[in-house]
Amino acid sequence: MSAEVTARTRRRLSGLGRVEQRWGWFFALPAIAGFLIFTIGPMIASGVFSLTDWTIGLSPRFIGGRNYHTLIHDHLFWKSLTVTAYYTIGSVPLVLIVGFAIAMLLNQKIKGLSFWRTVYFLPTLVPAIASAVLWIWIFNPDFGLLNALLRGAGLPTSQWIYSERAAIPSLILMSTWGFGNAMVIFLAGLQGIPRQLLEAASIDGAGTWARFRSVTLPFMTPTIFYNLVTGVIATFQVFNQAYVMTQGGPNNATLFYIYYLYTKAFTQGQMGYAAALAWVLFVIVLIVTLLLFRNARSWVYYEMGDAR
Repeated sequence: MSAEVTARTRRRLSGLGRVEQRWGWFFALPAIAGFLIFTIGPMIASGVFSLTDWTIGLSPRFIGGRNYHTLIHDHLFWKSLTVTAYYTIGSVPLVLIVGFAIAMLLNQKIKGLSFWRTVYFLPTLVPAIASAVLWIWIFNPDFGLLNALLRGAGLPTSQWIYSERAAIPSLILMSTWGFGNAMVIFLAGLQGIPRQLLEAASIDGAGTWARFRSVTLPFMTPTIFYNLVTGVIATFQVFNQAYVMTQGGPNNATLFYIYYLYTKAFTQGQMGYAAALAWVLFVIVLIVTLLLFRNARSWVYYEMGDAR
């Protein structure tokens, strides 16, 4: 009798499990459909378009890999890639350093802590276009804020974004305006460090720098790595600064990759060539990300264990 009851119970539980599984798929269906329709579908379509000669208003014509061959010999492609890499190499470390330093300051027990955290995060909430317009005024060589401060200090002024040589360094300087997101993530990581370890290190005679180097920094390496990867991916997609502030100039000095892709697609109407540019960018970002993950094994530590 007990065996029959057990078997019946198992069948009932199995039936309930199948029902729950069906309901699970039912509720997940909108997200799955959205991913297939709005992500996978457009990716497949752009891959097909990259193999065609398609100008807006005309029918696509299959040309195989000719777009990729043309791209290799396109000096503006290499220029845009160089400009974007230059900006990434300069901007990402600067934002990480500033964000980490501010997070360290905001992790202290000081008066008005909530106020200061809000103040430092507010610039991140400013709309991108409004921020760009504000920085156009700051960089103005005649009446801009930066040159006014330099004149007041008796220092030489600069043409900033209006100079071919100074344009990218100026935009790198501007990128520190958006350190708020990195700062918040760093702050969360700092608050996750066990206080007893810092106290134990202090009891053992470790000074501020020794505690930072031996306790804080190893615990923060996963957070640093996360901000590094997301920062690199974001800077490879920079667009607003070129579109609003410089239009890729002067003399293509700020011709970022995404801005070049935009001009090919929506200014010149070369959708097939733009799709090829998009796929090349995808491959580049994928390779850079994989290299970062491979390199992370030597310096990223989890729970004070071996790097992984």
